[in-house]
Amino acid sequence: MPLSATFQAHLESGATTLARAWALTRQDGVVMGFTDHDRDMTFAGITFRADTGMTARALSQTTGLSVDNSAAVSALSSEAITEEDISAGRYDGAALRIWMVNWRDAAQHALIFTGTLGEMTRTAGVFEAELRGLSEALNQPQGLVYQAPCGAVLGDAACRFDTAHPDFSTVVPVASVTGRRLFRIAGLSGFAPRWFEQGRLEVVSGPAAGLVGAIKGDREDSGGRVIELWSEIRGTVLAGDSLRLVAGCDRRAETCRDKFDNFLNFRGFPHIPGEDWLMSYPTRSGLNDGGSLKS
Repeated sequence: MPLSATFQAHLESGATTLARAWALTRQDGVVMGFTDHDRDMTFAGITFRADTGMTARALSQTTGLSVDNSAAVSALSSEAITEEDISAGRYDGAALRIWMVNWRDAAQHALIFTGTLGEMTRTAGVFEAELRGLSEALNQPQGLVYQAPCGAVLGDAACRFDTAHPDFSTVVPVASVTGRRLFRIAGLSGFAPRWFEQGRLEVVSGPAAGLVGAIKGDREDSGGRVIELWSEIRGTVLAGDSLRLVAGCDRRAETCRDKFDNFLNFRGFPHIPGEDWLMSYPTRSGLNDGGSLKS
C-alpha cells in the first residue's frame, strides 16, 4: 500500500510518533480493533482499543513465496478476547490486518500485514496467536484427487448444491442435550432416518450461536430423533436453543445421484479400478467380449 505524502514526510522527519493497530474479522462477521498505543484510535471505520494489553512481535516478511509469520500476545479480557471464545473456536481462521499509524493523526496510516490467525495457545490468563500471511494458502493442496469418492464438500462452489432447500435442511429447537455431543430433537418426522448422518449441525441461537459440528449419527428413539456429533460442540447449548441441520453426504456416486440428484457436479471417479482389478488375470471362463467389466 503506497504511503501518503504526509505520512512519508512524518517517517522521514526523524521524530516519529508511531503505533501499531490491528483488526480481527471473525468468520461470524464480528470485527474487533486493538492497538499497542495508550489511547484508543479510530480510522477505517474501526475503533482500535488500547486497554487490551495486545502486543505483537516483529513481522517476518519476504519478497518470495515463503510464509510470512509473526505472533500476537495479549492478556485475556472479559471485554475483548475471552478464553471462552477461544475455546469455542470463534477466532479460528479469523482475518487479520495490521497498520502502522501516526497516533497524533490517525489518518496517516499504512497497511503492513494482511493474513489470518493460526494456532492459538493460552496459559495463565494470556493467549498467544500465530499470525499467518497470505502466502500460507499456497501450502494447501490444490486440484482433484484421483479417487472414487467425491472431492467436493456438500454445498461448496464445486458441488453447487443448494443446501438451503427445505428438503435438505431445517431449523429445529433442542429438546435436551447430553454432554455437548448428543442432541435430542422432536419434529423431524418429515425426514427419513439417518437423513442428517454425515451432515452439519449449526447452532442458530443461544450462547453457542455460530458454532458448527459434524454429525456422526442420526437415529430414532422413543423420544424423537437423536443427533450425535463426532466431537463435542465447543460451546454451551441449552434446551430450547435452535439448531440448523443440513443433510449428510457420504460422497458416494450413488448418494449424489439418488439423494441429491446432483450427479452432473460429482467430483469423484466412481469407475476407477480397485485393487482386485489390478490383481486380475485373463481366464477362459466368463464373458470375454471386450465390453465393460463394471456391472
